[in-house]
Amino acid sequence: MSIPPASRNPPVWRPRRVQAGSWTITALSDGWLRLDGGSMWGVVPKALWNAWTPAEDDNTILLALRPFLAERGDVRVLVEPGVGDRWSPKLARIYGLVRKPTLRDSLHAAGIAPESITHVIGTHAHWDHVGAWVEEREGRLGPVFPRVKHYLPRIELAVARDADAVRRASYRAEDVEPIESAGILTTLEGSTEIVPGLRVHVLGGHSDGVAVVTWDEERDDGAIFWSDVVPTAHHVQPPYIMAYDLDVARSHAVRSEWLARAAERGWTGCFYHDVDNPFGRLRREGSRYAVELIEGQ
Repeated sequence: MSIPPASRNPPVWRPRRVQAGSWTITALSDGWLRLDGGSMWGVVPKALWNAWTPAEDDNTILLALRPFLAERGDVRVLVEPGVGDRWSPKLARIYGLVRKPTLRDSLHAAGIAPESITHVIGTHAHWDHVGAWVEEREGRLGPVFPRVKHYLPRIELAVARDADAVRRASYRAEDVEPIESAGILTTLEGSTEIVPGLRVHVLGGHSDGVAVVTWDEERDDGAIFWSDVVPTAHHVQPPYIMAYDLDVARSHAVRSEWLARAAERGWTGCFYHDVDNPFGRLRREGSRYAVELIEGQ
């Protein structure tokens, strides 16, 4: 099926849930931002991508900032907390940040107490993905979830601490140092099982260590959080690689492998930046992929 064009303005938000294997996964929100459409689409011509993700006069497109919460029994895992509130008015204007709803707002709307969260995962340390796991209190920065285990690819911590000229625009040391200083950060390499049935796979390509998260991956009703490997449901063809990606060849290889795996297994995909579609399942149509959107409850 063809996916309707993305909304130009933030749609009315509500929490949506799906069942994936033994997990209940809820799509939350930490607001919205706008980024340059050409950068989000790389070599894809504007004549194509503008029909899928319509641009404003300044060429920016609306993107979601969408954490996901995975629950099973007493385990509640927050994946990708969001952008957070530590932004000057100037930068908030440049990035078109809309801070409604925030992570806390959406947790409340979903009936989730923040203190009930047991694990927090960042798939990479770009500011629009992990800024919300740190907050300012009484003039100091500290973890939003101070008693919770946090996870991040090892190379992402190193880069965030000391980003070079190529990476500096995407990272802030202040997003990771309070978590590390609190002694609650575990760094990851390769493929790691965080709890039974939930794995983090460090891949690289988009960033040095961007990861995807899988739930019950051995099952045909499992799920995958795509992070920025596949930022929206419109980006599911392997060549649709963002200009933001550091290593295009690696991105293409990683995307080709994991898109094929997800389509073969019928996993539910979780899309971080898609404005309207938190969930979608891939299937092959000849040499291309199609997405079956999942509304959720």
